[in-house]
Amino acid sequence: MYVGLLTDRFPKETSFPRIVSWAGQAGFRAIEIGRCLPPAEILTDGGKAVRKLLDDAGLRVSSLALYGRWDLAGEEYPAALREGIDAAGALGAEVVCTLAGFPAEGKTKMQTIREVLPGVLGPLAEYAAGKGIRIAFENWFATNLQNLEHFRAVVEAVPNDNVGFNFDPSHLYWQQIDYLAAVEEFADRIFHTHAKDVAIRTDRLRRVGVLERNWWRYVIPGYGEIDWGRFLLALREIGYDGVLSVEHEDRAFEPEEGFAKALRHLSQFV
Repeated sequence: MYVGLLTDRFPKETSFPRIVSWAGQAGFRAIEIGRCLPPAEILTDGGKAVRKLLDDAGLRVSSLALYGRWDLAGEEYPAALREGIDAAGALGAEVVCTLAGFPAEGKTKMQTIREVLPGVLGPLAEYAAGKGIRIAFENWFATNLQNLEHFRAVVEAVPNDNVGFNFDPSHLYWQQIDYLAAVEEFADRIFHTHAKDVAIRTDRLRRVGVLERNWWRYVIPGYGEIDWGRFLLALREIGYDGVLSVEHEDRAFEPEEGFAKALRHLSQFV
């Protein structure tokens, strides 16, 4: 395993070359390319300029990240994902990370997965497979992929073996879902991981209860409740040898400081 970072935490005005240079010098081994570099820009020269930039910095691309607030019934999602798949192929990346969309109008999350997702994702999965690309859904609780029943429903609805997950334990932990058991259950579908921790305010939780918010927040790995040693052991036991991509959403730290602290903590275990 190796540690990378998702570029989205850097300010919008930070250039992609600046991010790449900093990440390489800081000791990261990969980047997950987010909104700082749209797929269309990558494809202008077939990815040559980006590949050279990454090679010079000693970095690889763990994935292209397309985390838009997609309407599965619209045309934007398939078009954006196809372009992202093309860009990933141009860079030699094997994974495109995205979201499983939000509930369709008048449908629950489960109904959307079973009734809408196959028609949208099936053709995209076949297109991606033709280019050697895997599609990984991040399990952000606000999307259709909230809990492990939804994980299972996605696998059943779109059984293509190149469709799986960008596994983020932090979204499961605060819901009191067993993230370690989930690793074992979905071993063959974990294509990418997000390294993000979650801190629990038990005093606040006892006062407002689980149905309210603001009793938990996302933090840098090592500052929350995730047992990173056990989590990485669970990943090793299923044969996962990919990226731990730091998704920095910790408001207590600026980008560089937070990423550096995360790298230092995770490096104890990789």
